[in-house]
Amino acid sequence: MASIEMIVAARARLRGHARRTPLLSSPFLDEMAGRRVFVKAECLQHTGSFKFRGGWSAVSGLEPDVRKRGVIAFSSGNHAQGVALAAKLHGVPSVIIMPSDAPKLKIDNTRAFGAEVVLYDRAKEDRDAIGDRLSAERGLTLVKPFDEPLVIAGQGTTGLEIAEQAEEEGIKAAEVLIPCGGGGLSSGVALALEASAPSFTVRTCEPENFDDYARSLASGEIKRNAAMTGSICDAIITPEPGKITFPILKRLAGAGIVVTDEEALRAMALAFKRLKIIVEPGGAVALAAALFHGKALESDTVIAITSGGNVDTDVFATALERFG
Repeated sequence: MASIEMIVAARARLRGHARRTPLLSSPFLDEMAGRRVFVKAECLQHTGSFKFRGGWSAVSGLEPDVRKRGVIAFSSGNHAQGVALAAKLHGVPSVIIMPSDAPKLKIDNTRAFGAEVVLYDRAKEDRDAIGDRLSAERGLTLVKPFDEPLVIAGQGTTGLEIAEQAEEEGIKAAEVLIPCGGGGLSSGVALALEASAPSFTVRTCEPENFDDYARSLASGEIKRNAAMTGSICDAIITPEPGKITFPILKRLAGAGIVVTDEEALRAMALAFKRLKIIVEPGGAVALAAALFHGKALESDTVIAITSGGNVDTDVFATALERFG
């Protein structure tokens, strides 16, 4: 199981490889939200998302003889790129299973990092089954996108940075809003904050109609999404919470927050206008929650993670045309 000790060890392996991303703010966003809003800009991480942390943690944490045979992963794009780049930098092969409807930018970038990309239909095919088959056939080590302790530990290093940066800013308590798919980032950050900033509370953020975490946290048991397509927030659409991540968040997280696709697009435009960063729809849901769902929040200060910035040009243009 993932633990604070694993997160600290992952941070040591990531030192010199991952960026310490900035904690940004804007008085315009504070006024809009009616509270202090800080943004942890993981969209500025290598490969354009926090997923590089987990990818490097997992690949670097393998035994050398296992690592040299190569790794395999499945992802809509951000985990794909994180694992692909980590594998490339370690000089080992990678195979990445991606949904055929993933943004072209993410597919192209994954291939550019040297990975072999295998496309599948996420509405009809089981990516886990594909991963199990290829892993067995080729002797590759499967690096799961969220239900893997080494990945959770890597993502948890984001939480250690948040605790340090919050102390630098004089923040004593806050709600930390996190875009949530399977829960790897949310659970890792929750574990890190439990140890380093226990007055902070993690809140998962999801797109409307794909709120498996919000429903699961409310009921106390894992709930599954009815569909796997139908939102622009492709990066955080998963079938259900992870078996490893959910118990962590059930213990440590507050209630989940659900935003609309329109709110995500508006948050993207505001992030660009006020913070000068590019955020993809799934990566913008936490900022959308901070700005447009104030009644769901309890603290005077929130820290929203913008988890990724790998957005196709047409989607980003739509956000700017509507709300820029």
